[in-house]
Amino acid sequence: MKPSLPPAYPLLLATGLLLGAAQARAQAPADVRGSVLSADRSPVEFATVTLHRATDSTVVKSEFSDAKGLFQFERAPAGRYLVSAAQVGFERRWSQPFEAAGQAVELPTLTLATSAATQLKEVKVVGQKPLYEREADRTIVNVEGSTLAAGNTSLDVLRRSPGVTVDGNDNLALRGRQGVLVVIDGKRQPMTGTELAEYLRALPAEQLKSIELITNPPAKYDAQGGAGIIAINLKKDQKLGTNGNVNLTYGRGEYNRYTGGLSVNHRQKNLNLFGSYNYSDRSFLNTLTIHRDFYGPATATGRALVSTSDQDNRQPVQVWSHSWRGGLDYNLSDNTTIGAVVSGLNNRNTPAGTNQSVVYDLLRNQVLRYNATNTGENRLDNVSGNLNFRRTFANAFGPQELTADADYARYHSQRDQLLQTYFEREPTLANSLDQDGRLTIQSVKADYTQALSKQLRLDLGAKSSLVTADNDLQNFTNGQLDLTRSNRFRYDENINAGYVNLNYSQPKLTLQAGLRGEQTNARGQQDREVEYKDFKRNYFQLFPSAAIKRQLSENHELAVSLSRRIDRPGYQQLNPFRQLIDRTTSGSGNPNLLPQTSYNVELTHTFRQKYSLGLSYSRTSDPIVNTVEPESESTVVSTFRNLDLQHNYALTLTAPVDITKWWKTYNNAVLYYNRFNGAVAGTNLDRGGVSLTLTSNHTFTFGKGWGAELNGSYQSREVDGFFVSRPNGEVSAGVQKSLWERKATLKLAVNDMFFSRVGRVTSTYDNYVERFVMRRDSRFVNLTFGYRFGNDKVAPTKRRTGGAEDEKRRAG
Repeated sequence: MKPSLPPAYPLLLATGLLLGAAQARAQAPADVRGSVLSADRSPVEFATVTLHRATDSTVVKSEFSDAKGLFQFERAPAGRYLVSAAQVGFERRWSQPFEAAGQAVELPTLTLATSAATQLKEVKVVGQKPLYEREADRTIVNVEGSTLAAGNTSLDVLRRSPGVTVDGNDNLALRGRQGVLVVIDGKRQPMTGTELAEYLRALPAEQLKSIELITNPPAKYDAQGGAGIIAINLKKDQKLGTNGNVNLTYGRGEYNRYTGGLSVNHRQKNLNLFGSYNYSDRSFLNTLTIHRDFYGPATATGRALVSTSDQDNRQPVQVWSHSWRGGLDYNLSDNTTIGAVVSGLNNRNTPAGTNQSVVYDLLRNQVLRYNATNTGENRLDNVSGNLNFRRTFANAFGPQELTADADYARYHSQRDQLLQTYFEREPTLANSLDQDGRLTIQSVKADYTQALSKQLRLDLGAKSSLVTADNDLQNFTNGQLDLTRSNRFRYDENINAGYVNLNYSQPKLTLQAGLRGEQTNARGQQDREVEYKDFKRNYFQLFPSAAIKRQLSENHELAVSLSRRIDRPGYQQLNPFRQLIDRTTSGSGNPNLLPQTSYNVELTHTFRQKYSLGLSYSRTSDPIVNTVEPESESTVVSTFRNLDLQHNYALTLTAPVDITKWWKTYNNAVLYYNRFNGAVAGTNLDRGGVSLTLTSNHTFTFGKGWGAELNGSYQSREVDGFFVSRPNGEVSAGVQKSLWERKATLKLAVNDMFFSRVGRVTSTYDNYVERFVMRRDSRFVNLTFGYRFGNDKVAPTKRRTGGAEDEKRRAG
């Protein structure tokens, strides 16, 4: 080292000014420019070019290439980045990591290799995103453009997603585990089971952009959802000018089904306005047959059969739904965006069920026969609003970002039911109920991200939510108010949460560690303590998470993640109301339910950034399960209970395979083992079983605008608490044709073409065995016409995406 020179004030002053200017340049935003060419060196127009953080591949912003293949990200905050370029008909290409700080960055040309979607001759590149994409911590289902999604519901799309199953009681499971958190555009859905399923059935698949399946989320996500998160992202156009699309669907199963929708988007330099409306009128037919055996107490010689019953249920349902959504994003400056979204859903259904039952009393040698009708009208009205804010900064090491959200949602449900039972020698028995439910959710949250160095990033956040549920039930028997079955239940829940997360990244190594704390305050009150008592619960819990990802070589990557999560009971699961389903069956919630908590660990190996093999284990305390328990020698109640323990082991294989240039497949297999321990209704449960879920999706790209899709799924025998399900599966197929220079699309799809999605379930207790077969109206044909209007060849505005769009990739 050379000796230092004698100090000189003018020299020091000049040096300080130069250093200050250099530091300012290092912290200042920088333009990032480049070009996208094909293998023959011709420009690739309208390629999607995405700027990612190099630390974790998080999307920062997206642009389109112009007619010369050029692209530019204006004023990217200082930091370390990657750029990817993709276009239908070409393989995705990634740049090397680079630094953006002060001076403009000129990237080497991104050369895209051609794929099957490239047409030779007067070449026009056509096609769409792959239907399934696998990222480090999630699987993405790109619903937009799917042939089979057209005319379907969100629940239908979920049912065909890799690793997702829906049981006979409409409970969602991910890799064989229930306790899934469903969020739509980053907002938690407060429903579970049948209520959530009905909500998703009312949400048309045409509104969906993508679905993300996240099995082991980090600390910034809500701790709710032991099995993971299903994040549903709704459509919002990214193009300049005024654009939109309209779609019409006619479907036929047992009955007719009609769906129509319109969406419009207007984007200019600093303002984006968007809105959509969808209407559906669908009719379904569901059937259910049940056989029940009731036994006496066990003796030295075994257990005696006391009574049996057989039921045959048939339920046509007509469903009308209106859903709408509108919002805006506005750029206050290059670094600041505000947004607002308002949405609503009105759903009305009219079930008209019939029931034929025979009860054999073996002790008294009696036979009871009766018929019943179960009619009614159910309504759900939902309105929600969101205000969001996003501000980006820059420092010497990378971007800083502050986001904030305020949400309000109101759900109003009304249920009117009339159950009339007709006996051979007794008067008709009429049971009716009038239920009114109101649910309000309010929440505020803020998240802050700052780069502490070129390798280290800090995430901080806080959230507070308040839930108020008020349910009033009036039950009548032969026109007289039945006070023993009428009640009012009020539930209030406040959750306050905060988290800190650190992410350390090097070119071949990523480390993440986080801690989330949540304080829960809950209270349940009834007008009459008929079966359960009022309760108060206050508890604080910590939810640590950690992950490490290591690139072992160019073709091999290894990742390990750990987390602790919670599943609080759903609001309706806590509701103690007793509701008659038929003369021998009733349903009820359980205010004594405790939250279930789980520890989760997952090891994943990825080969060639394409194929993945994962091994996971979860240990859940106080697991919540659905039960159908005997109450007498001929009656049962459907409710929810806590068991003691659940173990889940899963092996997950994902294998996308390009069979030919025009035939691509995405295959997913989950082999898992569930074991349950606990006691319910005097029966000790210690049961486990191995299950296999297979999903295989095939997309075909033909010439002249033709395409097709084929999806097959299989679920083997499965153990879920007291329920054991027999194998089932389905095959669906569709074909589509583009018209009028790809402005219009005509799609024809057949769902569950072999009518093989049948639920055959056995539930066994020491003194009771139930076997039922459930068939939903799952085989139907949809014909869908869609038309896209507006100038869709104009590249989107050169700015960061707004806060609302970023929220779509974040839960809670």
